[in-house]
Amino acid sequence: MAKIYVFLADGCEEIEALTPVDIFRRAGEDVTTVSVMGREDVTGSHGITVRADKKIEDEAFEDGDLLFLPGGMPGTLNLGANEKLKNLILSYYSQGRRLAAICAAPSVLGALGVLEGKEAVCFPGFEEKLTGATVLEKPAVTSGNVTTGRGMGAAVDFALEVLTQLQGAEAARQMAEKIVYPYA
Repeated sequence: MAKIYVFLADGCEEIEALTPVDIFRRAGEDVTTVSVMGREDVTGSHGITVRADKKIEDEAFEDGDLLFLPGGMPGTLNLGANEKLKNLILSYYSQGRRLAAICAAPSVLGALGVLEGKEAVCFPGFEEKLTGATVLEKPAVTSGNVTTGRGMGAAVDFALEVLTQLQGAEAARQMAEKIVYPYA
């Protein structure tokens, strides 16, 4: 079982945040949602308020296996403005731990140099912010220890791609079957 930290910020895309959380928890992963807003309540880009499990100030994150950043605006900007989160991303990356981001959020990884020499995807219009990456047009891709997804419509594909990295292709296929999702 992997320890996954999901970072939430005001203006995040709710489906991109919560669909993967749901799928990861269904698969038995240990998921903790973390607010970067200095409070537990986070309001997404469509006015849905979610209560995070923790605040970023209250955790050390030393036990994590994967950091996940959902997209949305201005959620992505709020994530990218958090110094503790940026330092965590760089620390995890340098240790070879897993990172995942969807929609606009891969731009945070790009700004930190994490996508250099990797394949990545993002929401259309953010391609130039994936510094050093070979940008593809598919729902989700894993390159090394980094998984990226295109956007809200790819949230299930993205979550299943992350699950493939954590538990293997058969576990992802079984999850797709359980949730009645047409997954190759």
